[in-house]
Amino acid sequence: MAYTDSEDLNYRGELFLIGQYRTPFISMLGAGMRSSSFTFPVAQPYALTAASQPGITEAVAAAAGTPTTVLRTEETNTCEIHKKDVSVSFMKQSQYGIMSGINTNDANPVTNELSFQKKAQLKQMAIDMEYSFLNGTYQAAANATTAAQTRGIITASTTNTVAAGGSALTKDYIDELLLEMYASGAIFENAVIFVNAFNRTKISDIYGYAPQDRNIGGLSIKQVETDFGSFGVVTDYYVPAATLLIAEMSVCKPVFVPVAFDGEDFVTNMESGSDVLWVPTAITGAQKGGFIYTQTGIDYGPKEYHGTITGLATA
Repeated sequence: MAYTDSEDLNYRGELFLIGQYRTPFISMLGAGMRSSSFTFPVAQPYALTAASQPGITEAVAAAAGTPTTVLRTEETNTCEIHKKDVSVSFMKQSQYGIMSGINTNDANPVTNELSFQKKAQLKQMAIDMEYSFLNGTYQAAANATTAAQTRGIITASTTNTVAAGGSALTKDYIDELLLEMYASGAIFENAVIFVNAFNRTKISDIYGYAPQDRNIGGLSIKQVETDFGSFGVVTDYYVPAATLLIAEMSVCKPVFVPVAFDGEDFVTNMESGSDVLWVPTAITGAQKGGFIYTQTGIDYGPKEYHGTITGLATA
């Protein structure tokens, strides 16, 4: 979008942000981690063989044995660039008293246009991160013209997944997913169910019990008790309509590649860098602005700790 100018009108009345701007998933993430590389490890998994009863004789035990080796692998993800540019003309910034719309005594709630635009773009960046951390499709930056894109937790959750085939959410589907997660070694320490609004109502229908009351009706399930523990239930607009996610939040955290910038030059010191920074741009005309910038991705830990139900009915 072009810079903000006097054709972008001022109005009286209280400001209200409309739309789905809440970010429950990233709000629940643990403390962020810093990296000096866009690509970072999320897990170094290893596995043991199936349990069995040994049949070792005294003679075999006394003889030289054959060593075995447990192999490890590495799973990685990448950060991605979020950048929001903002610029306001001198004329627009100075004329906050010029009003459009109805003629009342209400003042303009926005007296600093540049500050308003910066705050709005920060909120836009937050919902972009919410979407990416849930649904992002992985892409490594092979060169300067290829965008790095982080892999979202839903996209990563391929080990434990139940296909609903277009049918409605049921307790059987949830139980099947929990059994898969248990078999894969999910730890169930701080597991949270994330669903869209439609399937949130289905969870209330499945697990709810409304006591009889002459004055109060209905129910809202915020926690589900299962054989594998208690799970909080969170409604998230950016979870796909046909998907349910169970995320082990104890292993999830954001990752930032900080930028150490003193306003004039780069500084080679990660500790003094900024995870999110505002960079003013040079004034070359009668407008002032800059950009908000961050390099971030999600570390979701072992994918075996999470699970999804996909292909659910949405109506």
